[in-house]
Amino acid sequence: MPDLRSEFEQATRDVKGLSKRPDNDSLLKLYALYKQSTEGDQKAAQPGFFDFIGQAKHEAWAHLQGVAPEEAMRRYIALVHQLTA
Repeated sequence: MPDLRSEFEQATRDVKGLSKRPDNDSLLKLYALYKQSTEGDQKAAQPGFFDFIGQAKHEAWAHLQGVAPEEAMRRYIALVHQLTA
């Protein structure tokens, strides 16, 4: 059975090969889970008022505050499995 890190890396490759682009909500979840998995809690300042995409990403990642990177990896892997099923 592969370890969590290798499963996560495989999921990141799998998501790039999706035949159909996921909806925006799924993309935000993928982004936030990936960032929490690789960088931990968000420390960056909130983007400017007119940076709507940046704000959405910032908020999605901020909602994962305190989630352990390993748990974020598990959630990322599960979401990729849903999208590839």
